[in-house]
Amino acid sequence: MVLLDNTIVGAALPDMQHRLHTQLTGLQWIVDAYVLLVAMLLLSGGIFADRFGRKRVYLTGVAVFTAASVVCGLAPSLGWLIAGRVLQGIGAAALSPASLALLAAAYPVPQERVKTIGLWAGLSGIGLAAGPVAGGVLTDAFGWPAIFVVNLPIGVVLLLVGLRSLEETRNPSAPAIDIPGTVLSVLGVGVLTYGLIEGGARGWTSPVILGSFTAALVLLGAFVAVEARRRAPMLPLRLFRQRLFTVSNTAMVVVGFALMGSSFFFSQFFVYVQGSSILRAGLQTLPMSLAMVVVSPYAGRLAARYGFRVVVTTGLALAGLGLLALGVVHADTGYGNVWWRLGVVGTGFALTLSPLTGAAIQAVSPQEGGLASGISSTTRQIGAVLGVAVLGAVVRTRQSGGASFETGLDSAFIAAGAVTLTTAVFTGLWLARSTPGEGSAAPRHSTDPRERNHLHDAARSR
Repeated sequence: MVLLDNTIVGAALPDMQHRLHTQLTGLQWIVDAYVLLVAMLLLSGGIFADRFGRKRVYLTGVAVFTAASVVCGLAPSLGWLIAGRVLQGIGAAALSPASLALLAAAYPVPQERVKTIGLWAGLSGIGLAAGPVAGGVLTDAFGWPAIFVVNLPIGVVLLLVGLRSLEETRNPSAPAIDIPGTVLSVLGVGVLTYGLIEGGARGWTSPVILGSFTAALVLLGAFVAVEARRRAPMLPLRLFRQRLFTVSNTAMVVVGFALMGSSFFFSQFFVYVQGSSILRAGLQTLPMSLAMVVVSPYAGRLAARYGFRVVVTTGLALAGLGLLALGVVHADTGYGNVWWRLGVVGTGFALTLSPLTGAAIQAVSPQEGGLASGISSTTRQIGAVLGVAVLGAVVRTRQSGGASFETGLDSAFIAAGAVTLTTAVFTGLWLARSTPGEGSAAPRHSTDPRERNHLHDAARSR
C-alpha cells in the first residue's frame, strides 16, 4: 500500500491537473509532499517502533495513512490534497519500518527471517509494479480520487486483523529519539524543495527563493553540526568515513533522483505529447515496472558473484543510456520504438538498487546493517524528492524560454540520463580505488558464510 502510493499517483497526474486546475508546480507538490515526509521520518519511524512498541506504531501508521487517504480522496482543492499527502507520508514513515520490525521479531531464526523479508519485499514489488496500471484503471473509471479511496478498505482490514493477531514487541535498549536532528532534516530538505519547485514560477533570483536556499543551507548545516555532537544521532556521520558507504549512498541519491524524477513525467508524456488516454498511458509505462520486478531478484546474486562495482556501474550505465534514448522520443514516435527504452531504464535501475543497499551494509559492522539499510532507503527517497523538484524546474525553465512542453520533457530526460551516466563513471572509478574487498561481494566485517549470505539476501530483499 505504501509503495503503491508512490507510483499510482503518476498515472493520475493528468486528471488531477485538469480537475484541480493546477500547473506543473502543483503536481510536483502532490508527489513531493508525500515522498519528502517518508524520506525525512523513515529512520525515526524505526526508532519509534523499537521504543514504543512495533504493533502500536504499526497500527498508528496504518490509521494515519488510511485517514489521510480519505482526506486526499475527498480533497476539494489542491491545498487539501497536499495536506492529505503530508499526512500520508507521516503514516507511511511509521507503517513501513514497523512492519519490517514486526516480521524480524516474529522470525528470530535467520533463515526464516530472510525468507519472510523476501516475501515482504516481493509483495512490495507487486505494489510498485501495479501502481501505473491501477492508477490508470481507477482514474479512467472513477477519476483521480479513487486512487486514494482504494486504501480505505485495505486500511480497515489491516487495523481489524492487526488488533487481534499481532503481538507487541519492543527493544528496551533502543536509542533515544533524535528530535533536533529529525526537525532540522525535515525543515532543511523541505525548504530546499520549496525553492527548487517554486523557483520556476517565482523567478530564481526572487527574494523568497534566494531566502529559501539560504535557509536550507543554514538548516542543513545545523543538522550536520547537531548530528556530529549527539551521542545517539539519527544519522551517524562517522559511517561516511567509509568510502564504500559514502559512494553507495551518493549513487543511491542519484538513482532516486533519476528514477522518480523521470517517472513523474511518463504519463504526462503519453497523455499530453502522444495523445494517449489515461488508462492507456498507465499501461504504456508498465515495461519499466515489469523490468524492475523481473530483474531485481537477480541483482543481489549478480553482485555476490561479480562484485558490486561491476553490477552497479553496468546498471547505472544502462539506466542513463535508456533515459538519453527517451530524450529523443517525439510525438510521432511509435510505441514499438518506446517500450524497449522504458525496459532498459527499468533493467538498469533494478541492477543498482539492491546491490547499492548491499554495499552500504557491507561497509559497516554487522550490528549496524539495519541502520545502513535504513540510511540507504532514506537517501533514495531524498533523491526522489530532488528529482521531481529539479527535473520539474528544467521543464518549467525551458517552457518559460518559449520551448514546448515536449521539448521541456526531452530536456528533463536527457538531464536525468546525463547525471546517471556521469554517476556510473565516477562510481566505477571510486569503487576501483577502494580497499581490497570493498568493491567485491564479501563483507569485510564478516567471515561467517551464513552471515554473509544473510546480508546478501537482506540486501536483495530491499
